[in-house]
This record gives sequence, structure tokens and C-alpha cells, in this order.
Amino acid sequence: MPAARFGTVYLVGAGPGDPGLLTVRAAQLIASCDCVVHDYLVNPAILERLPAAIERRDVGKRGGASSTTQAEINALLVELAQCHRRVLRLKGGDPFLFGRGGEEAAALSEAGVPFVIVPGVTSGVGVPAYAGIPVTHRAASSVVAFATGHQAKDSSGDLDWRSLAAIETVVLYMGMHRLAENCAALIAHGRAATTPAAAIQWGTYPRQRVVTGTLATLPRLALEAGLSAPAITVIGEVVRYREKIRWFDNRPLSGRRVLVTRARETASELSELLGAAGAEVVEAPLARHLAPERWDELDAALARLEDYDWIAFTSANAVRFLWQRLRELGFDARRFAGVKLAAVGQATARSLESCGLHADLIPEHYDAAALGTALRGDGLHCVGNIPPTPCLPRVLLPQADNARSQLRDWLISQGCPVTAVVAYRTLSVDFALPEGQPAIDAATFASSATVERFAAALGEPGLARLVQSGCRFISIGPQTSATMQRLGIPLAAQAGQASMAGLVQAVIACCGAEGVQEPG
Repeated sequence: MPAARFGTVYLVGAGPGDPGLLTVRAAQLIASCDCVVHDYLVNPAILERLPAAIERRDVGKRGGASSTTQAEINALLVELAQCHRRVLRLKGGDPFLFGRGGEEAAALSEAGVPFVIVPGVTSGVGVPAYAGIPVTHRAASSVVAFATGHQAKDSSGDLDWRSLAAIETVVLYMGMHRLAENCAALIAHGRAATTPAAAIQWGTYPRQRVVTGTLATLPRLALEAGLSAPAITVIGEVVRYREKIRWFDNRPLSGRRVLVTRARETASELSELLGAAGAEVVEAPLARHLAPERWDELDAALARLEDYDWIAFTSANAVRFLWQRLRELGFDARRFAGVKLAAVGQATARSLESCGLHADLIPEHYDAAALGTALRGDGLHCVGNIPPTPCLPRVLLPQADNARSQLRDWLISQGCPVTAVVAYRTLSVDFALPEGQPAIDAATFASSATVERFAAALGEPGLARLVQSGCRFISIGPQTSATMQRLGIPLAAQAGQASMAGLVQAVIACCGAEGVQEPG
């Protein structure tokens, strides 16, 4: 068939799990593809990067369960290439290393379908690296062999165990159900029973678990620890280096699952900080932030900014939506000449900086009460050399449609002229804790509104189950803590500083550990 009749199929390696291990080319194709055919073990966090409207086909193979056959996958790729310009075949690890990418490429070639190969980080290298195990080392191993730990059903023979037993480092993909037989085969063909060995489950994911032992003891230790697929087995002296260079699974929150209740648009900073500390982040976006149905109020305020002394931003979202609307109206940062900008905290100040704007005022305590006091001129803390504001400043307050009135009411009570305008809307999102998942170790709250939405979404029975499971509830500041206590949510810790970094430090102090103890 002429190639012009088809789009192009991209056989892309998604790496072993951590989205940070995607190649630049893979990330580009994920963002620009027309449809995707993906494996079961491709990290859902990677799939979330796909364009929302594209066609998705899950053809992942699950051990012991009925799944799409390879012949069916091959036929599907040819079929989709007739309908789409860019078909992304997303495979775990590397397409050509035990990924059956060679079979798919051959089928596409026979059908006349253009294809491109994008290699990925293979599990046999990436997973041991995240466990602190170098597959080669000048002092321990100059040769490494990669093999599958199970044989295909139509295989006519077993692995060449005698040859494998003589190789310094052996990495076995899959085959956890045959771990005992594989270790016994290596011993039977000459490998010392005392050879160091490790099994690594969910490698490169925050939930990564590692069991180390010897060829003789590893099957028992892995069974006792409850390790199962997906897992990689590493055999050789290189396993000893884990004791010295373990780096990924001994961070402060390694092995902990932390619930982030912020809206998805604003959860990234907190999620990234928790992830950097080793936590497995479970995002529970309880709200969505949207543009207001009408811009009249904000447009009128932006047209007469010279009437105000201050614009007081109480959230990063207020900055984002006001700036977006300002640009849509054809203005830029020069529109703020003559008006000073106040930010409730560092996160809001950083949002201003991303727009090329500088916060003239940030209160010492990151809450509305402190911001109101600072604006009024009492206990002022300024950034730079801005002098204290005269009494009765004229304040523009862009905020959410459901914003609390505390700051506005306090300023009005002090005699300050205040104009509050709706800059964005907040819509609640249905939420339920995922079923069949490990327990949540901690839940974080960055605002009183989030606490209220969380309590309403779970209800008393759901909240009680979460409390009984041992989950610890952590607040960003006093107002949020008060709301938690009012709604019967036990407060385990409160951030010392009302910021995302302060919230993470509170989680670490409450739930962290010097390192996850290794089975065996």
C-alpha cells in the first residue's frame, strides 16, 4: 500500500515509570500526538500529559489475565494509522528491549505504514539505578546480561542458565512468580549461593520497594515482604553498593502516601515539594478555577487603576486571572504604574514575579488578617524601600466568587475604601478516595475552603474511615486549623510558616522517617 495512505506510528519508550525519565522527544510526541496505544505499566502520571481529546487505547498485558494479543495490537496500529496523522505507541521502558517493539515495527513495515523508533530508558538500567545499584562497576562488574525471568508460552527451550551463571551481573525482567526457580537454576549451574541479589518492585516510583539478600535467601525474603510484579531482579556483586549509594528510597517521606487537596491548577508546587521529599502524592482536586461568567466588574476596575493606592492579591489564582484579563484587554505591566501591589504570601508574590511584577508588600504572617493590618499601616512589613502606606488607603481586592469577606470587612471597618471584584470562579469537584489502594499516611490542607469541601465530599463515614486508617491531617495555618477542628478533623500538625514549603516541613516532622527499613 502507498505510504501516503497512512499516518506515522511512533514506537516510543516511556521509561520505567518516573515521568522525569522521559526523553525530550517522547515528551514532545506525547504533547502532539493524535491518538495513543499504551501499555498497562505506563505510569498514569505520564498519560495525564496527553491532550485531553485524543483517542486512547489500553492494550497492556497483565500476567495471568486475558489481554490484547500481540497480533491484535499489530493490526490495531495499522488500522489507527489509516485514521490519524500521528499514532503514539507508548511502551514501558524501551521498545526494543523485551518490549516486542521489533515485532510491531516489522508488522508496520509489512503493511507499508511509516514508523519512527524513539528509544527509552530501560527498566534493567533505570530501576537498579534508583535502587542505588550500578549494573556495572569497575571494581565489581564489567559485563551485564539482561534476560527475561519467564519464557513465552511458545518457547521451545529454557534460558541458557550455564552461560548466565558465569556473567558478573545478571538482570532478570519479570518472572517474580518464578523467582525461586530462577535463583535455584543459577545456583545449580555454578553461581555461588552467597552471591548478592536484590528484587526491586515498582522501581523509580515513589512506592519503590527493595529487598536484598543472596541467591539462596532472596526468594524467601521477597515472599515474606510481599513483593510481586512489576519487579526487576539483580544478581551480582554490584548489589553490595546499595549500602553506600542508596539515594531514592531513603528520603524523608519515602514510602509515605500524602493526599494533596488543592485544585489541580495550584497543586503543582506542593506536589513537587512532597515528591522531592520522597512521598507518593495522591492528588484530590476538590475544586476547579474558571474565569468569571462576566468580566464587567474587573474590566471597570482595570480601566481606572489610578483610583487605587493598592491592589491586594490574596491568592496566586487572583494574580493569574487578573493578569490574563489585563493582557486580553491589550494592556501590559505599565498599567500598574502608580499603584502598589500587595501579596498575601510568597506563593502569591512568585505569581506576580512570573508576570514581571514585584510585590511591594508581603505581611510577616501569610494570612488575610496580617495583610489587612499591613495595608492599614499598622505593623507594616515592606519589600524594598517602599515607605509605610498612609492611613485609609484605597484598595482594589480581586478575588474568587466565593471568597471569604474577612479582609474586606476588616478594611472597611477601619475606614479604608475597598472595591472587591470577582476575578475568577471556584467550582467544586466530586471526589472519592481511590479503592483498593494503600492507606493514606497524611492529608494536607492549604485553606479553610478546601477543608470544608473535603469534609463535604467524604461525609462523616468516609472521614471516620480515613481517621481510623491512621491518616494524619496537616494544616497550613491557624485559620485552616480552626476550620478543621470545627468540622471534627483531628489536627496532627500545623505549618510553622504559612507556605507550601512550610506545609511540607510539617508533613516531614509529622510523618517522616530517617529511612524506610528494608525487609531482610
